[in-house]
Amino acid sequence: MNTEKRNSFSSSLGFILAAAGSAVGLGNIWRFPYLAAKDGGGLFLVVYIILALTFGFTLLITEIAIGRKTKQGCLTAYSKLHPKAGWLGAFAMIVPFLILPYYCVIGGWVLKYCTAFLTGAGGIAAQDGYFSGFISGYAQPIVFDVIFLLATAFVIYKGVNKGIEAISKILMPILLLAVIGIAIFSLTLSHNGVTGLDGMRVYVIPNLHGKNIRDIFTVIMDAMGQLFYSISVAMGIMVTYGSYFRDDDNLVKSVNRIELFDTLVAFLAGVMIIPAVYAFSGEEGLANSGPGLMFIALPKVFAQMGAAGTVIGAAFFIMVLFAALTSAMSLLEAVVSGFMDKFGWSRKKAVVFETAIALIIGVIVCLGYNTLYFDVMLPNGSHAQVLDLVDYTSNQILMPVLSIGTCILIGWVIKPQTVIDEATKNGERFGRKGLYLVMVRFIAPVMLFGLLLVSLGIL
Repeated sequence: MNTEKRNSFSSSLGFILAAAGSAVGLGNIWRFPYLAAKDGGGLFLVVYIILALTFGFTLLITEIAIGRKTKQGCLTAYSKLHPKAGWLGAFAMIVPFLILPYYCVIGGWVLKYCTAFLTGAGGIAAQDGYFSGFISGYAQPIVFDVIFLLATAFVIYKGVNKGIEAISKILMPILLLAVIGIAIFSLTLSHNGVTGLDGMRVYVIPNLHGKNIRDIFTVIMDAMGQLFYSISVAMGIMVTYGSYFRDDDNLVKSVNRIELFDTLVAFLAGVMIIPAVYAFSGEEGLANSGPGLMFIALPKVFAQMGAAGTVIGAAFFIMVLFAALTSAMSLLEAVVSGFMDKFGWSRKKAVVFETAIALIIGVIVCLGYNTLYFDVMLPNGSHAQVLDLVDYTSNQILMPVLSIGTCILIGWVIKPQTVIDEATKNGERFGRKGLYLVMVRFIAPVMLFGLLLVSLGIL
């Protein structure tokens, strides 16, 4: 085991900003608005908020409590709780190990667009074929991936206090202000008689027209899947960050603040994107999911804004770059901490080793759009290339299995009181104790199993 003194966040604020920085990433900014638009606007919002306060809270406080109790990274924390739970630690380590390389590739895409808008080439970036031409190229995607990955590695190399906490205290307030500013601007837009406020109504007013029981079930499953992205659970991250959380800080209050911060930013991301895209592109523009929304639809919207579009586009992609960086930091830290705790490696050795591995896998992902291109049908009915296949394996298979295992471990093997005692060790009040007991033992495992069946194409 690693004999170095374990670092900790210097304050609960540092922990909250770091954890929120992990949670507020690309999934919030492009996936949340798309799902909200697809799933009936306000209907998705209501379902998401209910799940965040119940299902999300359960998983979040469980993982942070596991980390603080064991003072171990994700790879070794579970086995310290129970000798037969080591496989959960392995899963918790594999997930960020798989996600980090392709996340940095996408971070490189963001950096490319950020560069384009900052150099006045936003209009070119909005042209048809620009995005596909870029990602199918050989050199540029790899170069931008390397730059983004090295920036992430530098922060993690600096450690918990001088790296993660220091950069989170700078980037997160800037990110929040940028999101608020762009969201307000988005509401003021008008194009051909359609306003940003019209798009806002699409976003916040529940639309049950034509919805049946199956559609409602889809909304619930989409919102559950989004929660994994939004609060960074089932990735080993919150266990790792929890291990740096000081024993004398209020865990329950910190979790509540992370929930609030993350849900606020996710909502504002929708305000930032949906009114603007709706005003200029209508519902057709909102139909672009994932990369299509951020890298194709939005640049076209910015291009139609004239000179202001270049400034707003640059501000938007800088903000997204910050969000991507804080999330990539947490993914890398989860893996690095795991290596340090399991093998006794120094931080330097662990960072260098994992960065090299992430670089190799990242290059393979980049080549998946040219030399290594293939197209396969996944069990859930979607088409996949290299990036999508890795994303599907980590996010839709391993993460639900890990969360089901965690719920069974805490709910039935070592009992929920383990988490409750850790969360209230300083006499704090556990405000949702009854809810937590029911969720971790019964409701969450069933919901997670349903999500897994959807991912496998069975439901």
